[in-house]
Amino acid sequence: MTPSRVRLPRARLGVNIDHVATIRNARGGEHPQPARAAAIAAAAGADGITLHLREDRRHIRDGDLAAVRAATNLPINLEMACTDEMLANALSFGPHAACLVPERREERTTEGGLDVARLHNQVAPFVKKLGDANIRVSLFIEPNREQVATAEAMGAPVVELHTGKYVEFVFAGDEVGVAAELKRLKDAAEFGDARGIEIHAGHGLTYDTVRPIAAIPQVRELNIGHFIMGEALFVGLDAAVRQMRKEIDAAREGTP
Repeated sequence: MTPSRVRLPRARLGVNIDHVATIRNARGGEHPQPARAAAIAAAAGADGITLHLREDRRHIRDGDLAAVRAATNLPINLEMACTDEMLANALSFGPHAACLVPERREERTTEGGLDVARLHNQVAPFVKKLGDANIRVSLFIEPNREQVATAEAMGAPVVELHTGKYVEFVFAGDEVGVAAELKRLKDAAEFGDARGIEIHAGHGLTYDTVRPIAAIPQVRELNIGHFIMGEALFVGLDAAVRQMRKEIDAAREGTP
């Protein structure tokens, strides 16, 4: 007999709309509007909207926060660096969630997970202050037990596992690297879930790479932006979100 496939609980899809703002800011003005992208993503099956308010405002601007909130009822996940300015912004805005990420002015995108084990004393006060304001705190970390254990010690209810290295191995054709990184991701997810931490994942995921991550049983949310926005240039944002939703659902349902 053929064993039946295990159907996993539905995983949430958070859509990062930063790069709609990147295009807008290339010429200034107000078009295209991130808030409009948020509304389209919501209608297409997104479960949340992610925004990264950076120190240099290279994409999302302060005014985008209220505009996105007015455009959709979806939960807003505010990615932010551990700085006093960003803490003040988060406490004033009151997003559903705040994901603490590393940030360097010269980087093109977030280059890796936040080293919470090394930066414990710097990060821990932000976890507490955000949590005290009833903002769900997530830590964007590398998939290893030391980082997860530190997140637990800080009282962070959520970690988002960095999938960037896994994606790089896939596109390099490095099967050994892919297998090793998937093992790290699965181990970190199991380790965190067993300690009551909600597991999210994201960075660099595409239609071709998302299914193995979405199929990890402990992963409850995936946050994806750059690929969806790039694909939207060719097929439209609605279609791009719907296809990503389809890929995630297929992985959870165990269907081809």
